[in-house]
Amino acid sequence: TGVQTCALPICFPVTIHRGSAPAGYKYYNHPATKKDANFFAKWQQQFAGNFFGFIDVQYRNVSHTMNGFQGNPSLLVDRNFGFFNPKLGVTYRKNNIQAYVSYAIGQKEPNRDDFEVSATNQPTSEKLQDLEIGFDYKKSNLQFGANIYYMNYINQLVLTGQINDVGAYTRFNVPRSYRLGIELQTSWKPTSWFTAGGNLTLSRNKIKAFREYIDNFDTNGQNSVERTNTDIAFSPSVVGGTQLLFFPAKQWEIGLLGKYVGKQYMDNSGLDRSLLDGFSTQDLRVIYNFSNKKFKSLQVIGQINNVFNTLYAPNGYSYTYISGGTQYTDNGFYPMAGRNFMIALNIRL
Repeated sequence: TGVQTCALPICFPVTIHRGSAPAGYKYYNHPATKKDANFFAKWQQQFAGNFFGFIDVQYRNVSHTMNGFQGNPSLLVDRNFGFFNPKLGVTYRKNNIQAYVSYAIGQKEPNRDDFEVSATNQPTSEKLQDLEIGFDYKKSNLQFGANIYYMNYINQLVLTGQINDVGAYTRFNVPRSYRLGIELQTSWKPTSWFTAGGNLTLSRNKIKAFREYIDNFDTNGQNSVERTNTDIAFSPSVVGGTQLLFFPAKQWEIGLLGKYVGKQYMDNSGLDRSLLDGFSTQDLRVIYNFSNKKFKSLQVIGQINNVFNTLYAPNGYSYTYISGGTQYTDNGFYPMAGRNFMIALNIRL
């Protein structure tokens, strides 16, 4: 088998026959070091009777030193990132009502494989500005909550179809993207033997502008297309769930659990060529609680998942290319199991 061995920055071919590699032989040796240090402080204060405030501050320093990659041994990386991540908020509590507002900044360094893009096009860090406003109402038998959020991304790392110096697909920074949505949840217990609950998230998840790259086998290169206001990949705009719980006897619990996930896209083009259909599933769960003085709790759980044997795929991949002057898209899907069941035993000591 022909391989390359490297003593940076020089590589030379070595032929190794099957079964003849010496003990301890290294096909490649590219040491990498990551150092991560962070400091944080938190302050909380009650003021004006029913108001509570807090401030969190964090400083994080991350450094990467990488002496090449398996596919690109001559690419040396020595990068340092310093992040100041503050978070502050105010909460109002009175009787059964709680309302709050918070603002936070979060920053993150690229992943290790993001640095493999090229020596002249190294990625930068991602920044998130998150604003949230929420409301909760709780009584003995009723609970309702709503949370509105706006997440503004600066230099988010996403797949654009562009390949790096060694032909691998990698993530690139896009200047602006965002997530805007509302999360709703409720729970109602009209009697001691029945509880109903649910949650619903409605959102917009957009990349404002980026350049998509498509492989062109006719030219052995890539074509680029400008995209604007496209959906972020694998970000459905509707997600919901339901829960109906019955307590027919002291030690029994029967639950009917539902889930809905709306349509989403498997790439960032926002085109139907990469559409992943929405789906809904229902599960049935039965719990029996044993009376046992040796343990805090002893439960036997039986659950039937996907009761109606729905055929669906929650994930997949999409690949678009040009060949013979025609553009094609190949989609692959990861199907989930049909009707299935499990039995579990939970013990708390």
